[in-house]
Amino acid sequence: MKNYLLAFLLVCTTSICMAQDVSYGVRGALNISNLDFDPDPNFENKHRNGFAFGGFAEFGLSDNVSLLTELQWSAEGGKDEDIRADYIQLPIQLRISPSDRLSLGAGPQIALKTWKNEDAFSTLAFSGVVGAEYMITSDLFIDARFSFGLTNILDEDLTDRKAKNNVIQFGFGIKI
Repeated sequence: MKNYLLAFLLVCTTSICMAQDVSYGVRGALNISNLDFDPDPNFENKHRNGFAFGGFAEFGLSDNVSLLTELQWSAEGGKDEDIRADYIQLPIQLRISPSDRLSLGAGPQIALKTWKNEDAFSTLAFSGVVGAEYMITSDLFIDARFSFGLTNILDEDLTDRKAKNNVIQFGFGIKI
């Protein structure tokens, strides 16, 4: 059974890599993030302004459909030092292009915490991502994304409170 699964993954990876069009690039973004607590916190929960940067690969599956994979570092959480969390994230978006300049995408995102070793945050977080990208030129683009937390990002062993991360990103990038 393992051999069949390995062969299937190899065929899928090869198919994506042999897709019509592959583009690579870099992207930077400004973040506006906040934590959605349950129950409501007994402290002031202000949003955190931060940034994100990373590299991506976009695989063209057809003329109007592509798969975007990205590896990015992102500063998220709340404004207070105790509720900040920085992540290395892997968003994967299935994108549809209604025009030559506009792309709309959605998909999952997995994040690995890179902040302090011992804090109240769990190591992994899962989110959903939706976004839009507008090509300024054939290489330069601007985009906006919203990621909404699907899992509790707080360590359940250390606190009975639950929190989900919500982030708005305004980005700028270049396709190489």
